[in-house]
This record gives sequence, structure tokens and C-alpha cells, in this order.
Amino acid sequence: MTTPVNTPPVIPDLADAEELRCDVLVIGGGTAGTMAALTAAEHGARVILLEKAHVRHSGALAMGMDGVNNAVVPGRAEPDDYVAEITRANDGIVDQSTVRQTATRGFAMVRRLESYGVKFEKDEHGEYAVRQVHRSGSYVLPMPEGKDVKKVLYRQLRRREMRERIRIENRVMPVRVLTAHGRAVGAAGFNTRTGRFVTVHAGAVILATGACGRLGLPASGYLYGTYENPTNAGDGYAMAYHAGAELTGIECFQINPLIKDYNGPACAYVANPFGGYQVNRHGERFVDSDYWSGQMMAEFAAEVASDRGPVYLKLSHLPEESVAALETILHSTERPTRGTFHSGRGHDYRTHDIEMHISEIGLCGGHSASGVRVDDHARTTVPRLYAAGDLACVPHNYMIGAFVFGDLAGADAARYTAYEGELPPDQLREAHELIYRPLRNPDGPPQPQVEYKLRRFVNDYVAPPKSGARLSLALEAFERMRADVAAMGARTPHELMRCAEVTFIRDCAEMAARASLARTESRWGLYHDRLDHPERDDTSWFHHLDLYKSPSGAMEFTARPVAPYLVPVEGFAPAGGPARHLGEVHAQQVATAGAREAAPVALSPRPAPAAHHGGVAGAPATPRLLQLLALAEEEPELSDLTPYLTDPDPVVRRTAVTVLTETVPPGAGPALAGALADADASVREAAAGSLRELVETLPAEQALRDGLVAGLSGDDPVVRAAALDVLRALHLGDADLFGNSLSDSSIAVRIEAVRALVSVDATAEVARASSDPSREVRVTIARSLGTTAARPGDTGRAGSPPGTARAALAVLVDDPDALVRAAAYEALGATGCPAPLADGAVAALADPAWQVRAGAATALSAADPGPAVPALAEALADPNADVRKAAVLALARHRAGEEARAALTSATADPDADVRAYAARAL
Repeated sequence: MTTPVNTPPVIPDLADAEELRCDVLVIGGGTAGTMAALTAAEHGARVILLEKAHVRHSGALAMGMDGVNNAVVPGRAEPDDYVAEITRANDGIVDQSTVRQTATRGFAMVRRLESYGVKFEKDEHGEYAVRQVHRSGSYVLPMPEGKDVKKVLYRQLRRREMRERIRIENRVMPVRVLTAHGRAVGAAGFNTRTGRFVTVHAGAVILATGACGRLGLPASGYLYGTYENPTNAGDGYAMAYHAGAELTGIECFQINPLIKDYNGPACAYVANPFGGYQVNRHGERFVDSDYWSGQMMAEFAAEVASDRGPVYLKLSHLPEESVAALETILHSTERPTRGTFHSGRGHDYRTHDIEMHISEIGLCGGHSASGVRVDDHARTTVPRLYAAGDLACVPHNYMIGAFVFGDLAGADAARYTAYEGELPPDQLREAHELIYRPLRNPDGPPQPQVEYKLRRFVNDYVAPPKSGARLSLALEAFERMRADVAAMGARTPHELMRCAEVTFIRDCAEMAARASLARTESRWGLYHDRLDHPERDDTSWFHHLDLYKSPSGAMEFTARPVAPYLVPVEGFAPAGGPARHLGEVHAQQVATAGAREAAPVALSPRPAPAAHHGGVAGAPATPRLLQLLALAEEEPELSDLTPYLTDPDPVVRRTAVTVLTETVPPGAGPALAGALADADASVREAAAGSLRELVETLPAEQALRDGLVAGLSGDDPVVRAAALDVLRALHLGDADLFGNSLSDSSIAVRIEAVRALVSVDATAEVARASSDPSREVRVTIARSLGTTAARPGDTGRAGSPPGTARAALAVLVDDPDALVRAAAYEALGATGCPAPLADGAVAALADPAWQVRAGAATALSAADPGPAVPALAEALADPNADVRKAAVLALARHRAGEEARAALTSATADPDADVRAYAARAL
């Protein structure tokens, strides 16, 4: 459809639609959609994957991912504990059967993702480095290369066996799910580049379109400066609603802490394990919630609004290695633009704490609880229609949950074959009108103006704290805006896409307002805070609030009791029972302020209130590069890429490394190892990064080992460090090989050498390096010795005697550097801490450095309770909360004794929320 620039394209005839057919239609190519397509294809289904952008870089996952929030790793957490944690976080309003699917299937999904090449942080022995952030379990699993997850998934979609079963249609945007005979039979949409109308016949439809991130307006005023991916405009919410599916929890908004003026999370949960905190302007910790939840957000909002605001993420007190590690995670993995943002303000984590603020409201099942109602196989209430990911209401499901429910949806939907009947003509006409209406009025109000107005009303009337009057004004505004939305003008297919998104946003805004008006209580902290109904009402409202489109087109509601729990949770007792039909929810009278007949009256006294893919940025688009990038869309063999890997131009060679990493033909590992010897530093760096990225999928072959060993003798420390890392991960080295690098001139290489030696249990070699001149290396050695040695009573790992490690730690606890001493004492908590080391740990509880005191407390967890417990009880008065927390955790290991239990009981009144929670849990 070629037209002059200023001439709107011709509206295509309904009969000229491009018709597609498949067994399983997946709408949305992000986290859940990609997994749904892969699983359905593996079950033998013919799949079409529709994506309004491009699958390679679409969805929230493409924005970066620094870790997994809900990895239930055997031995580190239990599924029942996770289900209970999510139940408490959601004030009891959960379907535990769906949450339990994530809890029980999540670890298998982690292993599946690893088989694809996704990297999760592990210790030197290959065990998952799960961290405890939530108070009732260790679920946070860092992802050191999380920025590459989407690239890894796209590589799976492009495998030959997948390409034969999965047809990817990029730049195709569905606007309606089509239904016939009471079930989903396909979808209607259009091509966002050509404008062509597209219809799909399908046996089943999976919606995986993500959250409604463009609902509220950010404080910056930028339409696309949202916390969530701004391309996720509520498409799936609206499509599910108009298809007749039930949605639930839409009154439970997503609201998050974020960096002030930057559309990215502050990532306090990432910083917490490193010692970072949320504090007010006085440096005081104030959050008293057991989870990243609505209750926490209520406390956060109150602090921001008080004279103790603003609120900060405090990192300036951390040691250099912690700050450097956080910079690597936050600036390259979570949000690549974050470092640029801070640099532009002249801020550095070492000198400036990060001002935090509150995000705009949105709808999201994965981070809150608002989404399409699904069962434990991702089925919606419309037969053969599925929902997965942030669109589905599986509270606090996060990335692993999106993968799990994408997998469940794909497996279940694969049972069906393509619909052979006629697609419903009335629904096709409605979809056609929705898409092309703006072309009839090209000079109408532009989409940005209409969207800004709509979302400003959301902020004014729907954002919490909520009230019946404001929500009623919102409904009036959204009804008026039907005319504004219908009058929008467009001249290009891209503008048609944006106009269609505004219709989805308007639908979601109305759903959010009506659902908030229907639930006449306050629940979930800030997420649903009703000023006119300030108390939680479990008698009337221990229910899910489901909304749906009635046959007459009205939005109606049902209060559905929470089903009896699979995992009992103290404080909540769902009884089940019949649902309560509420019907339509009508707005309050807001045309006048009070009754028209009454004169204004004096205010009554009130009580005082309670407290990019493929190429290289900036590279010229030479014919050679264009040829190479075209190969990335195929399945090139190594022989196809070899000429580019040896091209005279380093830009071409660097891009060839990128393409090789994306396609991974047989022989990719040795080829990348060969590129470690490239004359250009940027090519070497790219090859090193690629080897680390692919380490989970590369075969441990001799040719790869030879290339890596050759890299150890090179001049580039980046290459030497990467070579050690990959040799260790693939078990291709031994103590002699790794030990040679302990004298390397680079600190980073020596650290990798220590980790490699630990992986082969070369405790003696590690111990001999404990006099290394670098503080960072000595810290690594101390921590590593704690993993190589066994605790008393254990058999040890590969015969590593705990005495060897303890002898080295006995030297390191007297190190002149506080952080080395702290790490050494912490390691003694794993190796065992006999006298006289225990005596030293007791004395170290008075060390000037809080890190040493915390480490000493950890060491005493493995000491004889006689001298340990009294010292730990005294440490509960330490001025530093981290020391007190370490003391509580140490006392928990001695809780069989009466003195330890008495000390733990006293800690339940500690001023710090974490200390109280850990003490209560220990008891």
C-alpha cells in the first residue's frame, strides 16, 4: 500500500483480508507468548505467533531482567512456603491452585531456560546462588546476563524444528478475539506497516499481551515514560473483556517505587542483599512490611508525603566492590539507560543516594493481582481462550510464573486443531471499524492529545487514595471520552496502531474505575485504599471481584468467594460458597455538591488524622554488514559466517560474533574461543561476553578447551578472566591449570582463578593465596573457603578437609582490612568455628566496623553455644540493624537452648522490621 506521505492510506475492503490458519494462535511475543508458542509446537501444534512489534525485542523482558523473584529451588525453599507468602502479600485474595503451579513448576522452568542458554547466578560448585529478600523464604535468583534472555528465547524460536511449526507474524496487531459456538475461534487485526486487514482461524487462542502499563500518567508527563513497558497498553485486557471472558482483581492496582524522573525501578530488592536500604531523608529505615506489596507501598507513600521525605535508596555507605557489583547489575542488566541517567545528573552511588518516588497506576497480574481470570492450566472462562503472563491474574507471578503459565497454556491449547467454520461477520465488521475509523477523519484530534487527556483523568480520579465521588467523576469523564476516541484522526498504519491502543486504555480505565467503585472496603494497602470505606471488610469482601461483559454490553460484576486453601495461612480462613451477583455498578450523584435543595453548611469538626539486536551501535550500514545481518534471519552454518569472522573490518568481525551468538550453529564455541585472539579489543570483548552468555549450552569439547587455554596466555585480561570463567563452568580445567593464574597481574583474573580452584575443591591452593595484595581477591578467598569446607558432622565436598580452610581463615580474621575480616568470619559460619576462633569471634563483636561484627555473629552460629549464645544476646543491642539481624539468625541455630530462645523473644520487639520478623520466625 504505497501512498504519498501526507495522503491517508485507502481503507481496505473487509473482503480483501489476509486469511491465516493455525491450530494455536498466540497473541504477544514476550515472555509468556514465546514459551506458549514453543510448548505448543513441541506438542505437535501448528502455531502462529502474532506480535505488533518484532518478537526479537518485544515485551517487558526485552527491557532487561536482573533476576528471578520467585525461584523455589529445592533445598532452599518449599512450595508451600511460597504459596503462603503470596497469600499473605495479597491479603488472602488468591486462588492458591494457580500460585502453586508456579511454586511447583518454577524450578523445572529454570532448568529448561538454562538448557536454552539463560544464565542464573551459581556458586563455584554450580549450585544456585539464591538470596533471601522476602522474610519467609529464599526465592531471589540473580541473572548476571539477564539483558540477553529475550535474545536467547528468540534463538529458540528460530531453530529449524521450531520454524517448521511456528509461523511468526511480526508487525501484526490483533484488536479482537473472535468467538463462535461459545468458544474462541480466532482473531482479527491489521498489519502495522502496510495497514492490511488480517484474520486468523484458530483452534485455540492464547493471550499473552502483558500488563496495562499505559494507564496512569507518569509524574514526568511523558506518555511512554511508564514503569511497565509502554507498548503494553492493555490490549489483552480489552480483547478478553470483549470476547466475554471474566477479569478479576481489576481494582487491585500495580503501583511501584521507582527512581525519581526515570521510568525504571529503584531495585531496592536487588540492592538489599548487598546492604542497600530504603530510607527517609534522615537515613532511617521505615518500611515495616513483609513483602513488596500494597502495604509496603502505603508505608512508602506516607513517608514520601511526610516531613521525613523524600525517600532514598541508600547505597553510599557500601564498600567499593558492592557498589561496583550493583552498577554492573543495574546499569547493564535491569535498565541499560540507567547509568546514563545518573551520569547526566552528576550522581554516583558512592556520593549520592538515589531519590525514589511512586509510579503511575497500572494493571498487572504478575506484579499485583489484576488480570484475566484463569484456572491452573491458564484457561479463561471462555472455552479455548487462554491467558498467561502479566495479563493473567496469578498474583505476584513475575517472570518465572509467566513462563510457567505460557507453558501450561501451550500444552493445553495444543489439543485443538484449526477452526474450519466461517468467522463471525458481525465481529469482523466491528474490528474493521475499530481499526480504520481514524482514517476517515485524518485531521481529527491526534492520538497523543486524546491519550494524554484520558490518562490525566485516570490520575485525577482513579489513582488512590480512592473515593466513590472521584471514581464516579471518572466514569463520567470516560463516557464523554468515547466521542473523543471515536474522533481521533490518523494518516499511517503506525498511527492506527496507536489509536487502537487508546481504545484499549479507555476500556481498562473504565474497568479500573468501576471495579474500584464496586469493592466497598480498603484492601491491599495503597493498591485499593478507599477513603470512604477505610477498613478491610472480610465478612462481605473476602471475595474475588470478577467483571465481565453482559449480553447487553453492560459491565457487570460478581463477588466470588475465595476457594478453600491448599496451604493454610494464619489469619485467613476462606470458606468457599456461592458467588454473589452484583450486576452493574452505578456512579454516585456528582452533578452537584450535596443536594440541590440544601444550602451550604459549616464543616463539622474532624478528629486529627492519625499518624537492539544484531548490529553495533553507530556502525555504518555497509553492504557487508547488511549481508551479515540478513544471515541472522536464516540458519547460517559456521562456514557461512567464517568469512565475516575474518573480515578486515573489526566492525564486521564484531557483528559476526553477535550473529554467531544469536544463531549458535555447530562449532560456535571453538569459533568464539578463536575470536578471543582477535587483534581488535572490541572483538575480543564481544567474544568473551558471548562465551559467558552461551556457557550453559556449549558442549564441553576439546576444541573449545584448547581455544580457552590459549586465551589464558594472551595479553588481554578480559579474555583471560572470561576463559577461566568458561573453563570452570564447563568443567574443562583442573587445579594445575587454574593455579597458574593466581599470580596474574589482573585482579579480575585472580578472582576468577580463585573461583575456578574452588570449583575443583582445591582448598589448599586457595588457602595459599590468602596473602594476595588485593583486598578484593582476599575477600573472594575468604568467601570461597566457606563453600569448599564442610560443616562439623558433614563428610565434606570431594574430601576437602575443614581444617585446611579454617587454618587459612584463622589468618584472614586478623587481616588489616575490615571487609576481609568480615568475610572470613562469615565463612567460619560454614566451616565450623571451634575455639580459639570462637573466642576471636566474640571479641570481634566489638570491632569498629559493622561488617566485621555481623560476620562475627554469623561465625558464632557454628560455635559451641556455651560462649556463643551470651555474646550473641549482647549483640542484639548493637546499633547496626544488620549486626542485630545476623545475631538473630545465629541464635536461631542455637534455639534448642532456653537462653537462646529468651534472647530471640526479646528481639521480637526490635525497632527494625527485619530483625523482628526473623526472630519471630525462629521461634
